[in-house]
Amino acid sequence: MERHQVRINVACDYSEFAKARFPRKELTKEYPRSPRDLLAGYIIGAQTLDKCRAFLNNSIGECHFDCPLDNIFFSFTWISSEQFKEIVSTGADDEEIAAWVGKHGKPRERIEIIRWNNDLRYKRLSELPDGMQEYMEDYIPQFVPPHLRHHIDYFFDVYDAEEKRMET
Repeated sequence: MERHQVRINVACDYSEFAKARFPRKELTKEYPRSPRDLLAGYIIGAQTLDKCRAFLNNSIGECHFDCPLDNIFFSFTWISSEQFKEIVSTGADDEEIAAWVGKHGKPRERIEIIRWNNDLRYKRLSELPDGMQEYMEDYIPQFVPPHLRHHIDYFFDVYDAEEKRMET
């Protein structure tokens, strides 16, 4: 008997069953979780999951899945965006995705993950690579409300201010 591998296009074959299994994230109406929120103990992961679900639901709005921020998470965990999309397309809930990341991500000591989380959580804009600093120099005035710009101390503050999680 001959075996054939079948690849599915998860963006098109996203089942109604999978859509019904978890709360649908409508990024056309709400923001994803903060990059500070954890998934499987990793920052950025929960936001990446929200964007992936919205991408698969065709409700991603102005957000982008598989963007440079998501790729920081993918690079550290050694999980590709395609692998991530595949598991998310099954309709797995947050806990199931977290378990999957723990099983399929690069094995790391807990302290290594904590250090990585803290490095990014408290990374100042001046500590970002030059290209990212240039990008943020134009991005912040365009997307961060004027009354919050002087409150941007850390990289993730940009997202929290833009997405209305930062108050003053």
